[in-house]
Amino acid sequence: MNTTEYLETVLTELKEGSLLISNEQTENLVEAILSAKKVFVAGAGRSGFMLKSFAMRMMHMGIDAYVVGETVTANLEKEDLLIIGTGSGETKGLISIAEKAKSIGGKVIAVTIFPESTIGRLADSAIKLPGSPKDKTNSDFQTIQPMGSLFEQLMLLTLDSVILKYMEIKNLDSNTMYGKHANLE
Repeated sequence: MNTTEYLETVLTELKEGSLLISNEQTENLVEAILSAKKVFVAGAGRSGFMLKSFAMRMMHMGIDAYVVGETVTANLEKEDLLIIGTGSGETKGLISIAEKAKSIGGKVIAVTIFPESTIGRLADSAIKLPGSPKDKTNSDFQTIQPMGSLFEQLMLLTLDSVILKYMEIKNLDSNTMYGKHANLE
């Protein structure tokens, strides 16, 4: 296969995967964001990068959003929301973060391949995304992509779709959001 054929295959996988994502679960995330005082995101590796992108877009919309572990992250309090992205749902450090958030009274939503995982069970709700974990075991979705790439891509696109729904509800547009974009360059 040449590079553009790989790209076409990846896009086909994304389209097929998107059809398996529950609208009810994603709408639940929109509602949780709308009702939260502050929103926190946590993820490891590439999943963490996808969540950082999501936190940035939330900030552009005026949401008080933070990335767990960054030096300027506020403290999580009761009525705050923690969104954890994890393919396996078994990442030890993320389990500890979920447990801490729950003990404080925060709401936890997991974005994962395995809602029945430890983090999925700790969460108040979960968004199940198709994909394959890094080790390619226990997956019901076949992908040509390495490790967790399909999951990570679908997470970014799903969260961007959550942004679009939030923008619709709040009557925001790109021009409004651009006013919150960094301008120190």
